[in-house]
Amino acid sequence: MRRIITAAVILPFLIASILVPWLELLFVFLAAAAMVLALAEFWKLAMLRGMKPEMGGGYLASVALFLTFYYSDAAGDLFIAKLVPVILIVFTAGTLIAFTIKGAPFDKLLASAGATILGVLYVVLLGGYLVAVRTAFSQNLAAHLLSFFFLVIFGSDTGAYYVGRAFGKHKLAAAISPGKTWEGVFGGLAAALALATLAHFWFFRALPLKWALPLAVLMTIIGIAGDLTESALKRGSGSKDAATILPGHGGLLDRLDSLLFNAPVIYYFGRLYFG
Repeated sequence: MRRIITAAVILPFLIASILVPWLELLFVFLAAAAMVLALAEFWKLAMLRGMKPEMGGGYLASVALFLTFYYSDAAGDLFIAKLVPVILIVFTAGTLIAFTIKGAPFDKLLASAGATILGVLYVVLLGGYLVAVRTAFSQNLAAHLLSFFFLVIFGSDTGAYYVGRAFGKHKLAAAISPGKTWEGVFGGLAAALALATLAHFWFFRALPLKWALPLAVLMTIIGIAGDLTESALKRGSGSKDAATILPGHGGLLDRLDSLLFNAPVIYYFGRLYFG
């Protein structure tokens, strides 16, 4: 029940920020807030294992990446392709230099520097592509792509959760996430295909079923990989949930795991298919 209540509170704001043209900044704000909190959760997991991420530098690099994706509307892929590598090179070198200068315990340098960099790559580099979808495409195409994206991802997650709870017997990856089952996987795939079909007939006729259905399957598989990856991170830190900020859902990372891995997929699909 808490999962449903939390979704009922958040979803209207997310839907409005996607569909209403003048609420683009609301979507950007929601994305930025989610990334800040998710990044903090990631580094908290790292700190549980004695690592000491350089959060100041990490957030600075995150702002630079976020602004690059936000302003990608004018130059598109070229803008992202030119600036993102420069930011990542400077950030990586700067992080290593900063840890060296600080004279931090050198036995922790590799792990702490790695946690700093990985957190930004995982949360902001991947998640930033959703911001680029909202700002780089026309309002109509962005609304359709993001609506399809969230409908399929949330539908797949919901289908997997409830089918897994009701019928799950065969473990998918017991060592990583004991609660996930193959029955849940098939339930998620069925929900994703059904909702992709609904999206085509409801609002996205420009995306034919011969592309919508394979895209939904791909997103579901990648989403499962993202979910298992986040579960492995939590298990590695000895934590059940990344946080408890969302009643019934855990932390932001627990909700963003499927979205983050799929964000570049929907962006580049939109670029390649719709030009």
